[in-house]
Amino acid sequence: MQELSQATKKLISQYKIVRHQNIVREGVATIHVDEFASNVAAFYEKIRMIVDWKEEHLIRRTAIIRKLKRRFVSADIKNISSGETIAESLVLELIRTGHFPNDRIEEAKIDDVKNVLDKYIFILKNSPSAGSPRKAMQLYNWIVEVSACEIEETLAPSRKESALIEFMFEIMKKNIILSDKFSKKNIITEDEKNIQIYVAVQQALFKLDNPLISYNLLKYIYPGWRKSDITLLSSISQNIYKIWDDIDVILSHPLGKKFYTICEKYDTPYLLLGDVLSTEEDLEKIESPEYLESAIKKAYAKRLGTLKQRLSRAAFLSTLSAMLTNAFSVFFVEVPLALWIYGGFSTSPFLTISVDIMGPTLLIFLMVISIRMPSKDNLGAVVLETMKIVYQREKNDTYQIRPTKKGGVITATIITLLYLITAALSFGAIIWIFHKAKFPITSSAINIVLIAIIFFAGLAVRRKGEELTVQERKPGFLGFIFDIISLPLAGTGRWLSNKWKKYNAIAAFFNALIDTPFAIFVEFIEKWRYFIKERKEEIR
Repeated sequence: MQELSQATKKLISQYKIVRHQNIVREGVATIHVDEFASNVAAFYEKIRMIVDWKEEHLIRRTAIIRKLKRRFVSADIKNISSGETIAESLVLELIRTGHFPNDRIEEAKIDDVKNVLDKYIFILKNSPSAGSPRKAMQLYNWIVEVSACEIEETLAPSRKESALIEFMFEIMKKNIILSDKFSKKNIITEDEKNIQIYVAVQQALFKLDNPLISYNLLKYIYPGWRKSDITLLSSISQNIYKIWDDIDVILSHPLGKKFYTICEKYDTPYLLLGDVLSTEEDLEKIESPEYLESAIKKAYAKRLGTLKQRLSRAAFLSTLSAMLTNAFSVFFVEVPLALWIYGGFSTSPFLTISVDIMGPTLLIFLMVISIRMPSKDNLGAVVLETMKIVYQREKNDTYQIRPTKKGGVITATIITLLYLITAALSFGAIIWIFHKAKFPITSSAINIVLIAIIFFAGLAVRRKGEELTVQERKPGFLGFIFDIISLPLAGTGRWLSNKWKKYNAIAAFFNALIDTPFAIFVEFIEKWRYFIKERKEEIR
């Protein structure tokens, strides 16, 4: 029987602790919300998920951010003395909308959320002047996003995920090495290398986004962040802009992509090991390689099935979101502009509007359904890589970070010209199609923007199909041609989507005119239901 590595033994002990902590304590008061009001609120939240579509692991935190901002807008942040007035209503609404389970969260968690809010309110109130309203607003958004991460962790601690991140981080610190060129030129220090590995592990393993990684970096840099005393908080408040800038530098490090590429390639064995430890009753059984191999194969089959379901869901939501976005664009932007500038459409309005809405929608649908799943040979490679990280070995695999090979000026110029030519051909073909269909110039411009965003979103969803893949895939000729055509569009879409997050007209409409009134309405329903229940109890 092979011996487990020290890192694996530590991971198993952490999973045992988590298992004990997750048991609901008897006799402890938990938070309850009215089921009818909860169903109404959950239905609205599902509509919001379609309108403001996000990745599955971001949905809950996006809701926390949205509800936090709504509460901060309704009160001047400088005049808020404590998070007490916000904490209870926030937690109740999050449970009511189905983001956290009913009758499972202890009432004491409300005080914990209050303490979290107090900390970030203190930082905002005691931070130095930004110098410009724009920078002050950017800091405010960052602080709200980070506070949402801590609130989510407070209400639903991700202990297993944190243990797995630490496990992979410790192994990758030993396995990832820098080439001699990096070491000799002191391009990156050992501490910087470790931080980049820490960031890459989070991005690869659980697809964590920048706000959550920023929060984890704050805990990494300041071990006492969760229980910050007044001295530490005062220091952080005075240096918050430098801290914010330092984290931004870490997240945008030029070598970050290289660390991520390695971690993303080898993340599957860690995910499957986590699945086995989460479901296995007797964790010591994995000391047997034969048993572990069987367990890994079962976990792989289950995760493969889950991946297919997630891709189907992503296909449905992304397609529906694209259709709603196109419909909103057509009826509230394109048609009014066409009537105002051109007096109408030169072709049948019904045909133009139908093509306008269904064309981009069909595009993302085709991109998603053509996703390739892992090959049959991939399972064997996954099992082998899992064995390597679980058991003690005399020599570990190493993955080297090498500088990007740069050609001469002539080569770089030729490649840039080819890229610009393919970009011109891609956009030119779309413009030509809209011209032949006699679309107004305004509608063509808006649709080009939407198609670019859809290409970016479609490629992001397509990459999900490679989540379990360890083996290198050899791109075929058609894949190579598709990459040449799609990359300029996807690159433009990436830039536009970042802008879209800030100026999502449909989401802004919901936030301004529906979100707050609906939340008040649901809260009223709940209080009304409790009132009726009390009156019924009085009738004996």
